Amino acid sequence: MGHMNPLDALGLSIPIIQAPMAGTSTPDMAAAVSNAGALGSIAVGAVDAATARAMIHATRARTDRPFNVNLFVHPPAQARPDVESRWIDALRPLFAQFDAEPPSSLSEIYRSFADDDAMLAMLVEERPAVVSFHFGLPDARRIAALKVAGCLLLATATNLEEAQAARAAGIDAIVAQGFEAGGHRGMFDPDGLDACLGTMALTRLLVERSGLPVIAAGGIMDGRAVRAALDLGAVAAQLGTAFIACPESSADAAYRAALFSDAASHTVMTRAISGRPARCLPNRFTQWGAAAGPRPPDYPIAYDAGKALNQAAKASGEGGYGAQWAGQGAPLARGLPAATLIATLAKEMRLSPDRE
Repeated sequence: MGHMNPLDALGLSIPIIQAPMAGTSTPDMAAAVSNAGALGSIAVGAVDAATARAMIHATRARTDRPFNVNLFVHPPAQARPDVESRWIDALRPLFAQFDAEPPSSLSEIYRSFADDDAMLAMLVEERPAVVSFHFGLPDARRIAALKVAGCLLLATATNLEEAQAARAAGIDAIVAQGFEAGGHRGMFDPDGLDACLGTMALTRLLVERSGLPVIAAGGIMDGRAVRAALDLGAVAAQLGTAFIACPESSADAAYRAALFSDAASHTVMTRAISGRPARCLPNRFTQWGAAAGPRPPDYPIAYDAGKALNQAAKASGEGGYGAQWAGQGAPLARGLPAATLIATLAKEMRLSPDRE
């Protein structure tokens, strides 16, 4: 079943989206990708409206091409002091390794777009070409305001039900996030049943049944895989882990070293770092999380503790407590400048597989 491709209006020469990765995406990267003919992205879900505006301006200073602005639309966190206290106590021995104390209390370190009117007002003023949503969907008022502003709207879905909800809400295209994907699972309900659909199965299912154009995401690292996604009926492919090692990425040295180590072959899904399931390179934090007893607090309250622990560890020269998100294609990572990577992907897409 074919659908009109809303990405055509963006004038992309290469059907690739650089995934918005909070903590690694930068205006430099987004601009380089967009200037190379694909769609760059910045992640503003973890910042306030003023910082997001500055990031949009910084990207526009580097490119006159369209780019994507990504938002988190999770249910606002529920403070549970007893849960948070148990979590702090569980983490205390980890902090003690670095002669540090955990925070005395935890807070919701950033707001969901679901209730952030300042962010909405800023986006309506700035009118970015593309706005995308992760973890859920905004309400009808927010979607209508962004549509009036002329924004193309994308939303992540991990199953057919989420995709159908996105269509009903007026979203223009779906990012089909396979279980292989690095970073946070986009599932609307992190405590619901996750069918763990892989990128291939999910992309075909949504192409056939969602009624929307589909962008394949998860485990896609080279041009051959992009071509495969297009052959499945996707209108584009979204790549995240492929860009972590670019010089324009803000990934730190420990993250880059881990990406090019044996850890890349053994990614794990963990809640310990942030409070929501996310695929990560295995490190000391994920190992602790796999054995930890208490349930973490709500996302992103748990992330308040995780970030503090990583900061204490890094101050002591230990890089194994970071949010080193990566997908199952991580062993195929390449340390290329973003524009070079896009050109390489485009060249690989044009190669026809050897069928003999």
